[in-house]
Amino acid sequence: MTEHRRRARPGKPGVDRPRRAAYDLLHEVGSGDAYANLALPAILSAHDLHGRDAAFTTELAFTTLRWRGLLDAVLARCVDRPLDRLDPQVLDLLRLGAAQLLLMRVPTHAAVSETVALTRDVRGEGASKLVNAVLRKVAARDLTQWREVVTADITDETERLAIFWSHPRWIVSALREAMSGDGVDPEQIEQLLEVNNEAPGVTLVARPGRCSVDELLEIDDATPGLWSPYAVYLGHGSPGEISAVRQRRAAVQDEGSQLIAIALADAPLDGRDERWLDLCAGPGGKAALLGALAAKRGATVLAIEPVPHRAELVRSTTFALPVEVREIDGRSDDLPEGEFDRVLVDAPCTGLGVVRRRPEARWRRQPSDVATLAVLQRELLTAALRAVRPGGVVLYSTCSPHLAETEYVVDDVVQRADGAAERVAISLVSGEAASQNSRLWPHRHGTDGMYAALLRRTV
Repeated sequence: MTEHRRRARPGKPGVDRPRRAAYDLLHEVGSGDAYANLALPAILSAHDLHGRDAAFTTELAFTTLRWRGLLDAVLARCVDRPLDRLDPQVLDLLRLGAAQLLLMRVPTHAAVSETVALTRDVRGEGASKLVNAVLRKVAARDLTQWREVVTADITDETERLAIFWSHPRWIVSALREAMSGDGVDPEQIEQLLEVNNEAPGVTLVARPGRCSVDELLEIDDATPGLWSPYAVYLGHGSPGEISAVRQRRAAVQDEGSQLIAIALADAPLDGRDERWLDLCAGPGGKAALLGALAAKRGATVLAIEPVPHRAELVRSTTFALPVEVREIDGRSDDLPEGEFDRVLVDAPCTGLGVVRRRPEARWRRQPSDVATLAVLQRELLTAALRAVRPGGVVLYSTCSPHLAETEYVVDDVVQRADGAAERVAISLVSGEAASQNSRLWPHRHGTDGMYAALLRRTV
């Protein structure tokens, strides 16, 4: 039996299984650096949770992860020692209890008693007494009152927003700066931070030529997307139960991600339109949509993914599409020069535009990550300009709005290209003016936060 299975095994009789599963997920994320969305299915399966129980586990764990900053600020007022001196497991249990008390519609008695019982199962009687005492202090105030308490003495507005909306301070600062640079009123920062703490809905993509939007709209409570002609919003139910998804004719894909692939495919092009390249293809969502669009034009896609297990995901996702997957580094000399008509560089980034979808990411990323990633981003975009033919186009995208990962990267690479590349105005959504830097914002567009810039190789 693996270590994961031992941790995920249901606790003693009387311990609430959904709460135990939520704790196990927090433990996987905190001690094992797991990604919550990837670890969740196995944990739900190990506890044999379905329906409402599975939904409660998901809500509890993801709420706790998203609101960790605010929860810790509250707990720091209720614990008689610095939080970093607490047993990490006990701290996770306290966060779970506080999340139920302040952020979910769980009766106070149930939130306290069930968390105490869970603590007794996980860490013993002594720890359960501590958790009981602390949670009773937390329960003495509601969320509004606690927010007033923990921000009362803070004069710096960025710091206040960081605690009030549970984001690291540096992320709040970076998002505000990016909004200002994009012409968005920085006063909308609170709307963005609020949306970042909401669970995103499920969006499907009907892969053109394989599945129609009308077919997906036959699903109960499904509605058309706002921006992508291939998007359908799923009102309820499990995507895995949809036949088109099981057959890989459709898939779960955020509308913003769809718009990136569409923007590359629709970019004006001089000359032939036969060979497309996805330089950073894993896990394969954009490569699959590109493959479906390419198939309708008689074109092919080369998808590059250096990590073997991610390359396998791309192969699975692009099954039956004109997509070849190669396990090489996108910066490799093995990639042919000047051969491709359209190139996508969906570069690795901090993911600040998708923190609502990846609740642990905001606490894992550090400001130092930006500089490290910016080097890689420049190298990949430079490689893309080598790979595209004269007259061909390159679309550079990230799921981060951070200026150092977006226009600063593009400006620098274009300048270093010394006239061999030029910017092309682009708009990811219809009705918005085209510009050299196009962004999608969760609070304005309802999509993940995406950035795109379009370049044309001139010589």
